[in-house]
Amino acid sequence: MSEDSLRLSFEFFPPKTDEGRKKLAVVRDTLEEFSPDFFSVTYGAGGSTRDNTKNLVTQFNSLDTPVAPHLSFGGDDEASIKALLSEYQSAGVERIVALRGDMPSGVGGSYQLVYANELVAFIRQHFGDTFELEVAAYPEIHPQAKNYEDDVRYLKGKFDAGADNAITQYFFNPDAYFYFMDQCAKIGIEKPIYPGIMPIINYRNLTRFSDSCGADIPRWLRRRLESFEHDPEALRDFGEEVVTELCETLLEGGAPGLHFYTMNQAEPVANIVTNLGLDEQ
Repeated sequence: MSEDSLRLSFEFFPPKTDEGRKKLAVVRDTLEEFSPDFFSVTYGAGGSTRDNTKNLVTQFNSLDTPVAPHLSFGGDDEASIKALLSEYQSAGVERIVALRGDMPSGVGGSYQLVYANELVAFIRQHFGDTFELEVAAYPEIHPQAKNYEDDVRYLKGKFDAGADNAITQYFFNPDAYFYFMDQCAKIGIEKPIYPGIMPIINYRNLTRFSDSCGADIPRWLRRRLESFEHDPEALRDFGEEVVTELCETLLEGGAPGLHFYTMNQAEPVANIVTNLGLDEQ
């Protein structure tokens, strides 16, 4: 696959403060220089950042930046989600990241999760082909999945419901992605599955988040990162090297592009993209 055909995308979360919003505007401007196919904007557990997500999407969209809001039903009913999708349609948004979403903390048993395949089917039912639909994939399987085979079949269900592409949870073992792709092909999944890439910025935050979301940090990598715990600059340099090599392996192995979890920071992602030569596309 030529570099010209690789898809590149960057993910942000909605800042909660004015200072955070100002910083993110600079990050967006910096990463916009790489001409990404789109930016995506996350949606908090239970739709908790709904308004902040919508406001950020509207802002990006007004700058002619391709933007893909994340969306889950959360605690909203069908009418509310349909109204939000209509707003996005009217604003010219062309892509949605459709997710089951996470259970918000402190919610009782009456809270019902709506699975991503149901959300995809709902969007297709009411909006046809208005939106390009992205869904999530888990090369190291979702932490709540019964087993590996069920998780792969569930991904197929999202595609069967009308999804166009999938973006993976981040991982650090490229073999996990390649094996996952083989298993997907065996059950008839032919749609693109884009690797999610997490820059290594802060060791403690990375391990805490990875342990909670089921993303494996190989033992050798944990041990190496631990040795840099009190040297943030060395940790970032090492992390940049490791993640660059991961991306090189993925692209050489046929990955159709890369989706970066930026953590609202520009420099680590920009350095990796530049190392890969993707700034010259």
